Order: sequence, then structure tokens, then C-alpha cells
Amino acid sequence: MITYIKIKGFKSFDDFEMEFSPFTVIAGANASGKSNLFDVFKLLSNLTKDDFLTAFNNQRGEFIELFTKYSTGEYATEMSFVVEMLVDKNIIDKWGRAAELKHTRLRYELKLKRITNELGFEEIILEKEQLTAIRKRKDTFITNMPATLRKHWQNTKEAVKSAKFITTKIDSNSIFFIHRDTKGKKIIARNFTNNKIKQSILSSIIDIEFPHILAVCEEIKNWRFLELNPKKLSEPTPKKGGMAMLGLQGENLAGVLYRIKQEDEYNLIAISRKIQKLLPNFISVDVIDDDSKKEYIIQLIDTNKQEYSSRVLSEGTLRLLALCVMEYDARHTGLLCFEEPENGIHPFRMDTIVAQLRSLCVDFSDADSPLRQVIINTHSPVLLGGLYPYLDDTKLSVWFIQIQKMIANKRSLSRTIARQLPFNSNQVQIDSAEKITLETFKNLLNTTDSENFINALIPKK
Repeated sequence: MITYIKIKGFKSFDDFEMEFSPFTVIAGANASGKSNLFDVFKLLSNLTKDDFLTAFNNQRGEFIELFTKYSTGEYATEMSFVVEMLVDKNIIDKWGRAAELKHTRLRYELKLKRITNELGFEEIILEKEQLTAIRKRKDTFITNMPATLRKHWQNTKEAVKSAKFITTKIDSNSIFFIHRDTKGKKIIARNFTNNKIKQSILSSIIDIEFPHILAVCEEIKNWRFLELNPKKLSEPTPKKGGMAMLGLQGENLAGVLYRIKQEDEYNLIAISRKIQKLLPNFISVDVIDDDSKKEYIIQLIDTNKQEYSSRVLSEGTLRLLALCVMEYDARHTGLLCFEEPENGIHPFRMDTIVAQLRSLCVDFSDADSPLRQVIINTHSPVLLGGLYPYLDDTKLSVWFIQIQKMIANKRSLSRTIARQLPFNSNQVQIDSAEKITLETFKNLLNTTDSENFINALIPKK
């Protein structure tokens, strides 16, 4: 899971930083930069799989539009990212070999530069890439966990300052070093210069010879971006796809439910109970193995014993069902990004959606809880209202994003940037972040039109 990010030179982000909890809500009006933050996550995830140009070309917008634009029409030539993470202690590579990490709190830094090559084409080069362990005394995220469980996740030794896994030496060319995980002095296993590198160093590691690098690569690679489509959710699953994960648009929902039923039938009972709690009209859920059509199909039963297949269920019901299935799917771990989860949901059901999203997150009071995180963005005051009962919960953090015009420090160029405003929470450690008061938060909840919503995002001084 991601615990902190700093972004410079990407779209509307310039010296932008934000902290994350297991359940993070990012609120703001349209065109405030909420989606741009998800674009950052997508780019970083793609950079663990693809070369630089492919990763950039798979983003929303043209290649050049990913760089911060100034008032003169110029674009920044560099972009950089700092990401702090909490990763699982155990890692398995694609050949089934396992390793246990010494450090679960890790800091990844990446700096990319846009250049014109000798043929006149623009390309991306790697300027800096580093992966290090976070020192215990500098780790503010851990303080939000129950004291009894901190040792399970914390980098315990102060000697962690020497735990470096990828480093960069800046000279006439950048030279990158990959370090072996060994006791005492670190052994350099590989080094590269940046004039021939076409992808990140992180993406080149695929086995447990370098377990900490592999763990971070797999963490970022498996960030998921949910875009639930009611048509995909309602479709039966062909039998050949029954063991797969839930698709990002909701495809394979019936197959995942069938797999869960086979793995532990009690989970199907638990899902039925959860559905009954969230949607009282329904008392149970099942998945039917239709051998004649060689497919699985979901079936819900209401209080009158009437049976309904997933083909006739409403969009809101299907969305809630998908989130319940994910909660009980042991294969679902890591970060889940969900843009505007209020879409297709009746306002009276918004509390239900919020409660279920919260259930999908890691519970740090339970050492066996899977390491799961949910980040959503929203412009719905109704959804924000559903958060109100949880505002004192350390599992939750709420941030507001707005656009402002700023002047660059070294050049008199204005640029439109996203500014982050955290709700007043003890979890937020960023000194420069001006915090929203409870009064402003309440004003947001009472807002019904878009103009007042934008105005309410600006704290009253």
C-alpha cells in the first residue's frame, strides 16, 4: 500500500505531496486534479511493465501534455516522483520461489527527463532511480498503527540507513547500481549508465535474487483501477475463466464468486449475510453452475423467495455485490483505486457504499488482516456525508484538491497546479499542508450546487 507521494512536473502537480491511509478519499470539483492523481498511479504502474515511451503513450492525453505546462506555452522537461510504501513481508516470484523481507517500509524515487534525440524525436531518459528502506525514527506512518502491532511492520533497526537496494550516482551520465540483500556491507551486483536505458531499473527485476526490489515492483505493478460497468457485471462467466480475478470493469464476477464458493463455502454464507445487511430486500446470494451452457451465473433470492439472475439486477445492486465479493476474495490484496464510486448509486444507498469500501481496507488491529487499501475520488457531497461517522477513524483520511495559479520559484512563469487540503486530522504530518476545519467540512456536506461546492473547498481565514 502507498503511504506517501510527492510529485513534480506531471500535469497539474508541482511540488505536490500527499499522505495516504488504508481508506483515502480525495474530493474536489470537476477539473480540480482528482483524476490526474490516478493518472500518476497508472503511469507508475505502467513503468513497472513497459518501456518509457510505451508507458507514456498509454496515458490519457498526448505525450507532451503529461508534463506541467507554463503560461508561456512551454512544458517542463523533467518529472519526478517519490513514493513511500508498506509492502507484505513475504514475496513470491513467478517461478514460485519465496523470500521474506527484512524491511517492509520502503521509499522509491524516480526522475525522468524529456529530450530530443539525434533523429529529432522526443524520448524519455532516466535521470535518477533509488530504492531505500525508511529509517525507523523518520517513519510517521507507523505511529497510526496500534502499538502492539508496530513491530510487525516497522523497520526495527536504526542500521536501516544502510539498506539501499537501488542507487544513482550523478556524473556526466547517471550511473545506476543494484545492490544485493546481504548482511553488513552492500554488494553491488549490477550497474548501468542512462544513455541506453529504455525502462526503469525496478522493472528489470523478476526474481527473488533481489527480494525488496521485486516486492516494490510487484506492489506498484498490481495497483488496480476499478471502472465497474453494469453490463460486464451482469454477464455470466464462461467456465474457462472461473479461476481468474475480478476484471477492472467487473467482468468475471460470477466466476470469482464460484471460485470463492469452492475454496470455502462459508464465505458464500458471509457474502449473503453482508448483502442482506446492505440490501435488506435480498436474503441470499448463490452462483449456479450451468453445465449445459458451460458458464457460471449469479442468482439472488429476495424476501419473497423470488430468484433473480445477475442479468436483471440494478446497477447499484451489482456494484455493491462486486465490492462484497472482493472483500471475501483472498486473492485480492494491494491498492484499489475507484473513481467516483457514487455513479449509479441512489443517494439513500451512499452510506452503504462508504461502509463497504471501508470494509475492503486492511485492519491494523488484526495482524492477519490482508494488506488492502482503497483510494477513491469524488465530487459528491452526499458521499462525503457518508464519511461523517468515520472522521475520527485512523483508517480514514480525507483530502480536498483545488486548482490554483502559481508563480514558479526560479522563473517568472505562472502555471496552474493542484493544491492539496487535508481535513483536520492527526494523521497528516505534512507541515506545508493547510488543514480544513470541521466547520468547512460541514459546509461541504450542506452544499448542493457546484459553484458553492468550489467555494467551500477554500478554507475561510
